[in-house]
Amino acid sequence: MEHTRCLIIGSGPAGYTAGIYTGRADIKPILYEGEQPGGQLTITTEIENFPGYPEGIAGTEMMTDLRKQAERFGADIRTGYIKEIDLSHRPFLAKDDHGKEIEAETVIIATGASAKWLGIESERKFYGEGVSACATCDGYFYKNQDVAVVGGGDTACEEANYLATLCRKVYLVHRRDELRASKAMQHRVLTNPKIEMCWNSRISQILGTDLDGVTGIELEDTKNGSKRQVELTGVFIAIGHKPNTDFLGGQVALDEQGYIKVQNPSSATNVPGVFAAGDVCDPNYRQAIVAAGKGCVAAMDVERFLQEN
Repeated sequence: MEHTRCLIIGSGPAGYTAGIYTGRADIKPILYEGEQPGGQLTITTEIENFPGYPEGIAGTEMMTDLRKQAERFGADIRTGYIKEIDLSHRPFLAKDDHGKEIEAETVIIATGASAKWLGIESERKFYGEGVSACATCDGYFYKNQDVAVVGGGDTACEEANYLATLCRKVYLVHRRDELRASKAMQHRVLTNPKIEMCWNSRISQILGTDLDGVTGIELEDTKNGSKRQVELTGVFIAIGHKPNTDFLGGQVALDEQGYIKVQNPSSATNVPGVFAAGDVCDPNYRQAIVAAGKGCVAAMDVERFLQEN
């Protein structure tokens, strides 16, 4: 059985940054990249809002740079994922997807959260070519264009309002005849002249070409089944995220949405020696720069914990 002072589960900005900081602290962490090495940013075509890249950078390139930096400082980065872990006592016992067992004095969970999708084929086809799950990340690319947001909760309304500051017109597509968002958020959406509500509607197909990307959507009325087409260039899916915590088996405290609860401003969970960083414990911001910062926090918390224990 292998032993480590710190096991980092997950990559992306949070995991790699935790690897950089624990590596520089001579903790010699082991980092498992997970089923999607580099996280969701690896399927993002261009990132323009991360400090230090005035011309923007491809998501895969940024994650490659962070990975190399973590390796430079001694992080043992491994492909594969942690299949199960026992957090009932320290040192913790983890098992990877090949059955290898690792004993860890501390653990940083940085497994992220996956966007929920509509589940239609054209959605996958045009992901990154007009289909997005983050208005804050990608909205700027649709300045003065027509776009659609799918959803009826606070997140969808927030994204619609944000996009209305950039875009010519925003269609808010909701399958029901009333929003689930808070009253204040509903008021902002319903009184915004640039937002058009598409009640009792669902997207049956996203239209486009390989050359142009998204060119429109086909809307289906959820009551009578009638269909119509709307010309636009961007579709933002805002029906929620699912934190990647199933492998934990309920061993750490989660909030009502399934995100890991941390003892702010630290990254500590309710289990001593277990810390969390990034989107797996962030239902509000879900930004690369925030995740990187929280990865730093988790690493410093680990260093302090190991000194005290």
